[in-house]
Amino acid sequence: MIVVAGEALIDLVPQGAGALVPLRPARGGGPYNTAVALGRLGSPTVFCSRISHDAFGEALLSGLREAGVDVSSVQRGAEPTTLAVATVAPDGSAAYSFYVEGTADRLFTAPDRLPEAVRAVSFGTVSLVLEPGASAYEALLRSAAARGVFTALDPNVRAGLIPDADAYRARFRSWLPSVSLLKLSEEDARWLGGTPREWLACGPAAVVITRGGDGLTVFTRESGVHSVPGEPVEVVDTIGAGDTVNAALLHGLAARDALSPAAVGGLDAGEWTELLRFAARAAAVTCSRAGAQPPYAAELDAL
Repeated sequence: MIVVAGEALIDLVPQGAGALVPLRPARGGGPYNTAVALGRLGSPTVFCSRISHDAFGEALLSGLREAGVDVSSVQRGAEPTTLAVATVAPDGSAAYSFYVEGTADRLFTAPDRLPEAVRAVSFGTVSLVLEPGASAYEALLRSAAARGVFTALDPNVRAGLIPDADAYRARFRSWLPSVSLLKLSEEDARWLGGTPREWLACGPAAVVITRGGDGLTVFTRESGVHSVPGEPVEVVDTIGAGDTVNAALLHGLAARDALSPAAVGGLDAGEWTELLRFAARAAAVTCSRAGAQPPYAAELDAL
């Protein structure tokens, strides 16, 4: 069982060019997308978050259930759902502005315990920025790591929500001793500063860098550096692509019985290449359609 902890929100995606075009609501949030992607791939998944009782919140829960995700660990609140207004560039890349004041997901409180069958917990994105929920997720990250649970982190930086960049960078570094797998984009790596080798020295067993259409690279302490190219695809938009990579990596590690730092460290070049190629294929499918629509296992089996 993989637990995904973090926000669920609604992306408002423009249906054309210009500031006043219609906006289409779509279910989103980095952790939410990761949970849905894991469910579609067939991994037993639990979502741990706080979701509004409003209509958007009900739609978010429906999306999780449709993907086969366990929602028994979802807290509920009367506050509204967080909204993220997307801006899609001509190359399909997306930027966001957020409406987060007084919303349900940021009032998350850490549960007393995780499910007994948990093998990994995944964290990231807005949930690690907005207080008071950020401190609750941070406490959950540290407690899971202290129990020996495999932890994955994708900071998925949203700079516009971070009031003190240096304080956030210091906080990011403080998480690394509790992280088993660090995944981030090239853009996030540049913004955060440091290098994969420096991050590995702080704790993670592996660091995966996504390079958009150029592919993925993993840095490890034991087996070195391995890269794969991106999968050719006609990009509609990149919404949810990085979240799909998160899910594909966790799904692939679970399939290899490698959800432990020692097992990750023991993967050889061939195993990493196979895993990264799987993640690249999954992300390419997501990029080929509008919004965060990760693939089902059968779609990847057919490729």
